[in-house]
Amino acid sequence: MREDVYVLWVLSLPLAFLLFCLFEIAIWLITRYPERQYEISLWFWCNLIYLVIVDYTYTYSYLLFAISNMLLRRDIVAYPIAININYWYGFGSLLGLLLLNQLVTGILLACYYMPSVDFAFNSVDYIMRDVNYGWLIRYMHSNGASFFFILLYIHIARAFYYGSYKKPRHKVWVSGIILFVLIMGTAFIGYVLPLGQMSLWGAIVITNFLTVIPYLGELLAQWLWGGFIVGEPTITRFFALHFLLPFIISALSILHILLLHQPEGGASNHWLGIAAVKEPIRFHPYFQFKDMIGAIFVGISFFFFVFYYPNYFAHTDNYILANALITPEHIVPEWYFLPFYAILRAIPNKIFGIIAMFATFVILALLPFCINSQSSITSTNFNTYFSCW
Repeated sequence: MREDVYVLWVLSLPLAFLLFCLFEIAIWLITRYPERQYEISLWFWCNLIYLVIVDYTYTYSYLLFAISNMLLRRDIVAYPIAININYWYGFGSLLGLLLLNQLVTGILLACYYMPSVDFAFNSVDYIMRDVNYGWLIRYMHSNGASFFFILLYIHIARAFYYGSYKKPRHKVWVSGIILFVLIMGTAFIGYVLPLGQMSLWGAIVITNFLTVIPYLGELLAQWLWGGFIVGEPTITRFFALHFLLPFIISALSILHILLLHQPEGGASNHWLGIAAVKEPIRFHPYFQFKDMIGAIFVGISFFFFVFYYPNYFAHTDNYILANALITPEHIVPEWYFLPFYAILRAIPNKIFGIIAMFATFVILALLPFCINSQSSITSTNFNTYFSCW
């Protein structure tokens, strides 16, 4: 049955490609015939529903049944798990809930957003002011990105603290680092789309990093821009990528979970060096209850910021219409990019700073292969507080 899951994951790639092509055609038609955008949008959603429901559901019905049966029964309900797993291991499921929030709110925002230099900022303003509950959808999306990175950094820190990156769980760790890179790229592209003042200059600064590549740098930058500056083609391409990448991240997240549940490499069944086969408990209802407690706590915190402090994580300059002729006094990224921004600022040489920034991801990916120890967790021997949690 597990082989069926891998087949489903592979067969999902053509569907993602078809969705991307359909999206690109719709964007081109709206750009060519703006007066018929409502008819084109209706055509796009009808074809999208057909692809997802008819082609996907009926063609892969057997495989969908296989994966649902496996995930719900074998890998969730009756999955054996170590008895001393704590609350810190629940951040993966919380990230899954936030990913679902980003997908749903992002699709709703895409219904009204216009990927154009002239209309992008105004379309966001239209969503906030005129669309029913548009303000709620956008605040859930923007604050969801910040909460996603808060939980993601805690998830990575937990892996460091408990040694979950070590062999035999290196496959889980490497797949997680790949997800981390894709999520960072998706977040940056999404930050550019509102085309506020900080969004525009952030795109100019980051995309100019390509120019430091010898010989090919200028050509790569112009290819990405679709011209000689950040303009209409850039926004269109960023919007298409921002729409496509979350589905790729979702597929890789499923693969990440499957690797986690492998008997020889799962992180859950080797916690504190105690194999799940020695002292196992069922995932449901014991650990599922911990997941529910974490989801309630994160949900309350999330909606507290959405309703009371919706702009707490935002930058004030991004509420100003982008102007390429006025440079902001301080060009700073979103807070979740600050560790990598600090690396760039700490190294005076531009090319060495970029190399050091990308080397961070390489070092993280190679970490399990640089540490030969296969012991599970040693830090809990010195900290009983985290052990009980």
